[in-house]
Amino acid sequence: MRKRCLTAGLMFVFVFGGVAQAASPDPSGVWMRGDGNARVKIAPCGDSVCATNLWIKDTSGGEEVGDKLVMKVKPESDDTLSGSAYDVKRKRTYSITIKVAKANLVTRGCIAGGLLCKDVSWSRAGE
Repeated sequence: MRKRCLTAGLMFVFVFGGVAQAASPDPSGVWMRGDGNARVKIAPCGDSVCATNLWIKDTSGGEEVGDKLVMKVKPESDDTLSGSAYDVKRKRTYSITIKVAKANLVTRGCIAGGLLCKDVSWSRAGE
């Protein structure tokens, strides 16, 4: 009897634990940057995830419509992805963390081995 309970318990953990782990954060969609200067579309592109500028309010900082960030990220937790991001225009690679919620996300990009980092807040925008 004890063996059956143990087996049933392990099956429950395996089946229902696997379902919880199978879901990964999905940053796909159109997002407005917290400072109001950019709107980007995040979508799968090949085996990566790409963030492409759809609209830029102030281009004096060098940002332009069409600029792309190619991200190779994996789930770190139920709401967080982490990995690397390649800025195609600047030919620079960053480490990146994306914390995903239904209506907002926060990206954290770092260079120099994590010595220089910047957090950016985003809210979901209409497509």
